[in-house]
Amino acid sequence: MNRRTVLGFAATSALAGLAGCIEGVQEHFGFQGVIPVEIQSEAEETQNILLKSRERESGRQSYEQSYSVTPEETVSAPHLDQTEQSFRVAKIENETMVTVRTVSVTPDANLVKIQLYDDNLVVEVRRDDGENEIADGEDEDGDGNETAGNGNETDPDATGNETAANETDTDDDE
Repeated sequence: MNRRTVLGFAATSALAGLAGCIEGVQEHFGFQGVIPVEIQSEAEETQNILLKSRERESGRQSYEQSYSVTPEETVSAPHLDQTEQSFRVAKIENETMVTVRTVSVTPDANLVKIQLYDDNLVVEVRRDDGENEIADGEDEDGDGNETAGNGNETDPDATGNETAANETDTDDDE
């Protein structure tokens, strides 16, 4: 064997060993991956939205961003942590939430895509396993993602016309 072959094999072996170590260090210190968030406007008017996320285990608010997105603009928002969380997107008009969509974000998610329209918004969570979740408010059977007439999102566990009015945030910053 020549020297280049031996050095190439040694370098490849070292990198393969480090790959396993990096994963172990990430698990040990609790480092988590990130999930990109992309916002696209198909609307003819500027849209104001509020993005919020709560961790499922602790209930702690882990993310809050607001944007004013102009027509035909694409915005890359700060990434979400790769944890179990409830992610909510609210369209704001005259300081009131008029459309709200809520989706589940899990560690196997690889993209959260928000599409804005003049009269609607669609939130899509793309997952590694191909089981994507889309919240667009157009489901006939009601999956908990549509909005009630008062701007409150409906409760996914509710039956009939119940709304989750008590689950809306009571923050004074809205």
